[in-house]
Amino acid sequence: MAQKRFTLSGSVRDAATGETLIGASVRLESATGKAGAITNAYGFYAVSANEGTYTLTISYISYKTVVQTIVLNKNINLNADLQAGKELQEVVVKAGERKNENVRSPQMGVERLDMKLLDNIPVLFGEKDVLKTIQLLPGVKSGGEGTTGFFVRGGASDQNLILLDEATVYNSSHLLGFFSTFNADAIKNVDLYKGGMPAQYGGRLSSVLDVKMDDGNNKQFSMQGGLGLISSRLKVEGPLIKDKSSFMISARRTYIDFLLKAAPDTSIRGNTLNFYDLNAKVNYKFDDKNTIYLSGYFGQDNIGIKDLFDNSWGNTTGTLRFNHVFNSRLFSNTSLIYNKYNYTVKLIDDVNNFTLTSLIRDINFKQDFQYFSNKHTLRFGIQGTHHRIAPSDISTSANSSFNPLSVENRYGLETSGYISDEYVVNPRVTLLYGLRVSLYNLLGPGTFNTYAANGDITSSATYGSGKSVSNYFNLEPRFSASYIINDENSVKASYNRNTQNIHILSNSGSSSPTDQYVMSSNNIRPEIADQVALGYFKNIQDNAYEFSGEVYYKTMQNQIEYKNAARLIANANVESELLFGHGRAYGLELYAKKTKGKLSGWISYTLSRTERKFNELNNGNYFPARQDRTHDVALVAIYKLGKRWTLSGNYIYNTGNAVTYPAGKYQVGGNTTYFYTERNANRLPYTSRLDVSATLEGKDTGKRFHSSWSFGLYNALNRKNPYSIDFRDVASDPTRTEAVQTSLFGIIPSVTLNFKF
Repeated sequence: MAQKRFTLSGSVRDAATGETLIGASVRLESATGKAGAITNAYGFYAVSANEGTYTLTISYISYKTVVQTIVLNKNINLNADLQAGKELQEVVVKAGERKNENVRSPQMGVERLDMKLLDNIPVLFGEKDVLKTIQLLPGVKSGGEGTTGFFVRGGASDQNLILLDEATVYNSSHLLGFFSTFNADAIKNVDLYKGGMPAQYGGRLSSVLDVKMDDGNNKQFSMQGGLGLISSRLKVEGPLIKDKSSFMISARRTYIDFLLKAAPDTSIRGNTLNFYDLNAKVNYKFDDKNTIYLSGYFGQDNIGIKDLFDNSWGNTTGTLRFNHVFNSRLFSNTSLIYNKYNYTVKLIDDVNNFTLTSLIRDINFKQDFQYFSNKHTLRFGIQGTHHRIAPSDISTSANSSFNPLSVENRYGLETSGYISDEYVVNPRVTLLYGLRVSLYNLLGPGTFNTYAANGDITSSATYGSGKSVSNYFNLEPRFSASYIINDENSVKASYNRNTQNIHILSNSGSSSPTDQYVMSSNNIRPEIADQVALGYFKNIQDNAYEFSGEVYYKTMQNQIEYKNAARLIANANVESELLFGHGRAYGLELYAKKTKGKLSGWISYTLSRTERKFNELNNGNYFPARQDRTHDVALVAIYKLGKRWTLSGNYIYNTGNAVTYPAGKYQVGGNTTYFYTERNANRLPYTSRLDVSATLEGKDTGKRFHSSWSFGLYNALNRKNPYSIDFRDVASDPTRTEAVQTSLFGIIPSVTLNFKF
């Protein structure tokens, strides 16, 4: 006779703060069988098993494990509050997941970042940085010295979907990339998907960086922050109604501009160089089945030289989210999301003065469901996003040498639906498969041109507001599978297709504030990527050591390049400057990590190739993409010296980016003009850097107040790494040419005082 099955469900939270714990392990075990689940992105879990008596184990890294006996004879709702364990005399380098999740999970190419780890990673100016840290992982390449732009498995920087509480962040950097937009104090969880992307994500080709903010402490008020050499930060959180409602506010600001005012050199007084950002979140728990969240982010950068220019740019996001538990098996999340990115460039001298503004704005609705069955976990949902892009608007004064210009706004509507299933076929085999369906519509009003290959207009049509100009329909299958050889070994495989309808036009190697955004149109087709990957995963010594190796191959359609001497900014016919072709990327990623003990850390190595092919370039042959680098190595070591001191360091080495050097030169009117042959046929010199840091924890007085000091040296070996190389005539002999390397940083010390109470 068939046995009855029942479901145990609920939420897992931090007992001290009320924060939901993402990735906590829930296990049911008895003499006749066992079952398990992992809490989802909202801290909810559901696990089904046959009727019977079980030992329930709920665990999370760095928290005390809860073990109890439970009689499962009906559907049960059980919420668990876990107590943080005593401070260990070691550093644990691991996310809060079950011990061998990297072996057992069918998901490939995913990295979950423990926010506590950031306290010990040396970074520029001593500022904890999510984006700098993920660039130390295999398959993730830095966009360059001092930047937060990154490339994943051969993709360009605009092919990464960056989410903050489900809202898209289009520019993730402050101060031209020296800092990221993510204030680590306000962040609870970071997931990076670089392969086998789940079906609930879409709109980008290469990766998803899913960042979630802290909900706020609903038990007691607390405050934390840090005072650094050039920036400071402060976070305040606490209950509005204890155990039911809480808030979190976190702010950060640099004060370089204040230091400039006190500079002895009067020529730099009055110059502008600063950024500030604000994270805020509030929630209210109606009951165990209904919770509402409201979160937002605002960030602004300002850079300017008095009487010459003034640049500013910033992101604004807002997310209203409602969680509802229909029953022990069905979980729902409904989201209304707003995000905007805008920039302003001003020239303010007496003659060449103008103001250029641009923005991209999205309004997004999402409805997601998660259904837990006996051997299945189903996810399904819908999403709709309305885009508005204002490419360029130039205003001038009466005596300006520039003419006013306004490029028409563009509007688009992206709708999608998805379904995926994680199916536990048997204790050894798990499948994760799904399908995403996407429909994109370019909408009026406006005049839309069609261009020939030489850039000439072949036709033009005007459309009214809301009228469909062009549309694209795509199916995006996703598939991953894992075979568990034993508790310590597994192999995984994946295939996924992704499409992208928002594109960046930029001549720089990584993102910059003045990047121009365009949508798919009658001239620009959606970018499409197909990726296959195969991996082997192994843990040893009770999961203290983790090893993995993955290989991947990716093909890309409708890739975008620019014609020689293309004019991208303030060009109403910018689509006439574009070329379209194909791309491919393939590589090997090796990863070894020590997760426990006084000495912990990891080594990552990536061997890869990234190429593009355009009929109009390089005689139609494949050539290296700008982000192509053969070798990338990262070594991270963290050592717990004692109760109070933690030492850490990281070393990176990577092959130089692909660039195009001049093949010759000639004189025109007394000026030197260079000519070029093959695209990206040369290399910048390699990059090598050692960063070190030390953290001194304050004495444990038994009181709530706690402090620590962080000391760091960025580029401790003072190596002059290449940022760019320019060519010029030798002053003493103009017939000869010399290459001039520009480097951004030498050795940079940092000191930060951190506090919490």
